Amino acid sequence: MASTTGQRRPWQEIALRSTYSLVGVAIIGLGAAVMLVGGVGVDPFTALNTGISDLIDWSLGTWQLVANAILFVFVLIWGRQFIGVGTVINMVLTGYFITWFSQLLTPVIPADPGLGAQALLFLIGIAIFDFGASAYMSAGVGTAPYDAIAPMIVDKSRFSYRWVRTIQDIITVTAAWLCSGPVGVGTFATAFFNGPLIEAFSAKVNAPLVGRLVRLLPERMRSDEEQKDPTAG
Repeated sequence: MASTTGQRRPWQEIALRSTYSLVGVAIIGLGAAVMLVGGVGVDPFTALNTGISDLIDWSLGTWQLVANAILFVFVLIWGRQFIGVGTVINMVLTGYFITWFSQLLTPVIPADPGLGAQALLFLIGIAIFDFGASAYMSAGVGTAPYDAIAPMIVDKSRFSYRWVRTIQDIITVTAAWLCSGPVGVGTFATAFFNGPLIEAFSAKVNAPLVGRLVRLLPERMRSDEEQKDPTAG
């Protein structure tokens, strides 16, 4: 896996990629909120952070920022190439986006939607969440500390991204359950599907799209690097 965050880029290209990353993070927040309000559980990292934030009586956004800061130290030591503007965007805004979208969706989604509706909400939520994760990672301007763990391991091993990410998410789900986080069927399902879905969205949609958008810029406003799939082993 190759990171491109260390490449020299004109500020116009950095601005375009950073905007794409910001949109991706907002989409992550929407997907997580759909699953949270729908009562099907949330992604593993959000479940863990929600459980801890409830235990210590902090807001989700504030605790998630602290948790990311702790993980950031390890990424700074072993995976500095994954740090960039997108790292900060994800660290600071994801928790707040989840809270904001949850507040918007609570009056819309019934408190007890029923099994069929919950299944639909899960499918919609995980698709939105993983598309957003793929989008911000494909922007190539940095990866959130939690999301950088799997690429760091892939970089230093022969394991595939999907398997490393799946194992990472399963461990996180276990920790979330121990902390009384909102672990549901959807949480366990995302632990198995996040890796493959992010990998697929990156290869088929977001990495090619970012490359096309960059090529729309005048030559003096873009670098000549080839857009890489951030989840490729």
